[in-house]
Amino acid sequence: MEEPAEILRCERVELRRWRMDDLDALERMIRESLEHLVPWMPWASDPPDRQQLADFLARNQEQWQTGEAYAYAITSDGAMVGSCGLYRRVGAGGLDIGYWLHPHWTGRGLATAAAAALVRQGFRLPGVDRVEIRHDAANPASAAVARRLGFVEVGRAPVSAGPIAPAEVGIEVVCRMTADRWKAGTAVRTRRAG
Repeated sequence: MEEPAEILRCERVELRRWRMDDLDALERMIRESLEHLVPWMPWASDPPDRQQLADFLARNQEQWQTGEAYAYAITSDGAMVGSCGLYRRVGAGGLDIGYWLHPHWTGRGLATAAAAALVRQGFRLPGVDRVEIRHDAANPASAAVARRLGFVEVGRAPVSAGPIAPAEVGIEVVCRMTADRWKAGTAVRTRRAG
């Protein structure tokens, strides 16, 4: 199975594959971000302890090897600023993007840059014809990332379990980018830059 690059660069971010020696930095970043994450990330209400974070990093290594998921630390100016990944959880031919940032680094376009790097890499993997961003209808930041990248909303539906994080309304919005649309948009962006 072809794997994605372990380091991805886009504008002001560098994504690099999570490593086991990232434990201290990940623990600190989550601790400093909890207030920001609790409204949207169900796991943040009961933050993972050090052993659970070590298990998370180990699981990332396993998922990378099986092709189930490709998780990255988001870095900018040499600092770890968030987490993101490509996940095979939306059916054959599709990848889902997930991401979050430390609150000090929000509002700078870094989530959009990280998502763009993931989309570009995702379409380089064999058999991938679509990439999706799924978010709760009450999450304007995730909606903005999808919109800025040209994703198209293809559906909204109630989540069977209802809201699972405090700020959610329990309506999942599915935004999609197809390989053809991404390629056409890249050509347009290249012509504008040239």
